[in-house]
Amino acid sequence: MSLERVIKTLQGFGFSRVDAEVYVYLAKTGPQEASELIEALKMTKQQLYSSIKSLRDKGIVASSTGHPILFCALPFEKVLEILIKTQIEQAKAIRETKKELLSNWRSKD
Repeated sequence: MSLERVIKTLQGFGFSRVDAEVYVYLAKTGPQEASELIEALKMTKQQLYSSIKSLRDKGIVASSTGHPILFCALPFEKVLEILIKTQIEQAKAIRETKKELLSNWRSKD
């Protein structure tokens, strides 16, 4: 699978293009400092930190507590497992509310 396909797959799971690129770079290269990421991915500091926050919120990127701060990514296999589990849970939630949703849809309100 090409890295572009991986990025497109991550975008299909709701990642922004920048988030997908940051994740892939970290997963491929290992822990990195912010300055290294900014230079390698040719992005602004604001773009990077926004992306890091988004990826941390998803639980797939972490940062060290030392100095300099290093950012690291979960292995791709783990990320896929998390994304699949999330999709399954979302599908179950829709299935559980299907009757109510259809009733609301058909009502004349």
